[in-house]
Order: sequence, then structure tokens, then C-alpha cells
Amino acid sequence: MLIHEFQAKKILKELGLLVPDGQVAETIEEAKNIAQELGFPVVLKAQILAGGRGKAGGIKTAKSAEEVGLQAASLLNARLVTLQTGPQGKLVKKILVEKYQEIKREFYFGLSVDRKNERLVALVSRQGGVEIEEQSRSQPELIKQEIFFPETGLYSFQRRNLAYFLDLPAEVIRIFMDYMEKLGSFFLSHDLKLLEINPLFLTETDQLVAGDIKMDFDDSGLAKHPELSPLEDLSELSLEEIRARKFKLNYLKMRGRIGCLVNGAGLAMATMDIIQYFGGQPANFLDIGGGVTEEAVSQAFEILLSDREVTSALVNIFGGIVRCDLVARGMVASARRISLQKPVVVRLEGTNVDEGKKILEESGLPFYFLSDFEAAARKAVELSQVKLKE
Repeated sequence: MLIHEFQAKKILKELGLLVPDGQVAETIEEAKNIAQELGFPVVLKAQILAGGRGKAGGIKTAKSAEEVGLQAASLLNARLVTLQTGPQGKLVKKILVEKYQEIKREFYFGLSVDRKNERLVALVSRQGGVEIEEQSRSQPELIKQEIFFPETGLYSFQRRNLAYFLDLPAEVIRIFMDYMEKLGSFFLSHDLKLLEINPLFLTETDQLVAGDIKMDFDDSGLAKHPELSPLEDLSELSLEEIRARKFKLNYLKMRGRIGCLVNGAGLAMATMDIIQYFGGQPANFLDIGGGVTEEAVSQAFEILLSDREVTSALVNIFGGIVRCDLVARGMVASARRISLQKPVVVRLEGTNVDEGKKILEESGLPFYFLSDFEAAARKAVELSQVKLKE
């Protein structure tokens, strides 16, 4: 779960870190009033759940109320397209109005999960405000990292190593080490995947201030932290995604024509890959998981086919904990409820497969049964193209 910058900065402030004075505005008048209260100049920052806002024109400065009005009008209700949003962009509904800061130096600080090597990483850079991925390729000498683990956190000597690498003033080193201790503890206790301050800047008065902050919480850990649920911005999700979450389904909208109903992330990825191999494009990623109920399967199938872009569907289930007959009953219930018209290719294997196939065959609904994975994917692609031609 990614949260907005203004939400993350509130958390930082509660932890005792310095952030620029600022408030969130949803209208031009609110932006003007906040700016007048803060004093000019101010910075206006589009609040969307994606990075790269600066290069996309989502961060602007203003030196007067008139400028604030013009800049706020250009941001609010506009679609901001960045490298992380895709061509469709994201709608700007809120802007963060902050007091402009006189900056002496900019740094980068981040905590992240290194899944490949099964460890955690603390990373700093002597140059902030730029993309850390690009900097790691072009100027690796500016970056230093320390490896740590959940059971230990960052040791004091590791925090010192990072602080000294940044060549901070002596009086600021203690502050930065305190910041790292607090952030490291929060990162571990709240199951974050990423905590990134970029830039972390040093003001002309030697104050260490978080200029921008990204927090991404691991969805798998959210059940332990109910206090975080109000932070999720559901307006950034589609209606299908919101509906899927109610039934604990994993759904992601894509831009193809073939709906995919699967169980297990690995099978989902393989299914989408083979669809593309045969010239099709998946319309979504819909994983029903392992402990799904018949009602959840029914809802999943309806979500899948309610997408107007979907012209055919591929159901690819390997029954283990999830029984094939349970999936079949859920599909039939949904298909009858929505008066199924779109062709659906079904590949069932595993627990109670014969019973599941019998339920589908006797339903009289437009299902195509294929036990071979490649043949099923090829058929789904073929049917999606036929529907388009019609």
C-alpha cells in the first residue's frame, strides 16, 4: 500500500523528523489561503501515488497569491503523466502547499527490501533529488549502502558509516543518526517495503529536513496494522479493484482483451505470458488465491466478465487447496446471474477435477474445455480476436 506524500510527512513529523510547513488543498481558494498563511514563496506539489512528478510538471513554485491561483488551477483536476503512471496518467485531486526552503545541500536516504538476496538495505547518496536507479548506474561512487536484517535493525556503527559518508557537519551527524534510528524502527515495526526520502536536504541554517517522502507498506502485513487502513486512497483504485478487495481477491486491471481467472501468482504470470506468446493481451490479473470461497469465485468471475474490454476469458485452475468443483459452482452461479454471453475457455486440473468439469458441462453455458495449457491459451486468443472482428 503506497500512501501520499502529505500522509507520509505527517508520520515523519510524529516521529520527530523535520518536514516543511505545509497543508493539503483541494481547491484553488484553499491553496491561496494556505499560501497566505505560510508566507511566500511556496511550493505546490501534486499528490498522486506515483513518482517522477517534478519532471512531469507536478511540482511548481509561486511567489504571490496570483501565481498560486494559476499554478493550482493548472494542477487540480489535471491528469499528470509520469514515467510511473503510464500514458493514462493519474488525476490530481489534492495538492500539498509548502513553505519554500533555502537549500544548501541535498541527499538521498532509503530503506528497502532486497528480495533477491533476502535482506534489507539502507542506502544513502551524496546527491538527492534525482532518480537513485539512474545514479547507481552513472555515479555509483556517490552511493553507499549497509545491509541489515529484521532481527537486528541498523547497528550504530552502520548508521555512523552512512552519516560520515555524506560528509555532514559535525552537529548534523547526531541528528541524522537519530533520524535513521527512528526510521529504521518504524520500517521494521510497520512492515514497509520501501521508505525513501528524496531529497533529504540541509538548509542554510543547518536543519535536516525531509523534502519528499515515499512510504510503501507490504499489503501482506496490513492485517497487523489496522490503524493504517484509513491511509489508503481508494479513489486511486478502479471499482473492480475495490470490489475484489472486499472478497480478498488479487485483481489488477490491464489493457488487453482476455480476462484471466487463475489461482496462484506463479500460474497467473505463466498464463499472461503464454497469452502474449500467442499474440493476445491479458485484460487483467485476477488471482483467487488458495483459501477462496464459492461466493468469492462467483464474484471474481463476475468482475472478470463485467469489464467491457474483455472479449474472451481464460480460466486456468490447478486445484490443490482450492477444489475444482468449488470453482465450477462459483463460475456457474455467476454466469447465470449475469447471463453469460462471452466465450470462456476453461482448463481445470487437480482436486475434484472430474466433478468440476461435470458441473460446467451440464450448465449449458458457453464454456470451451481444453486440458492442454498451450491449446487453452491459443483458443482464448483466437476467440478474443473473433469477437473483435464481429
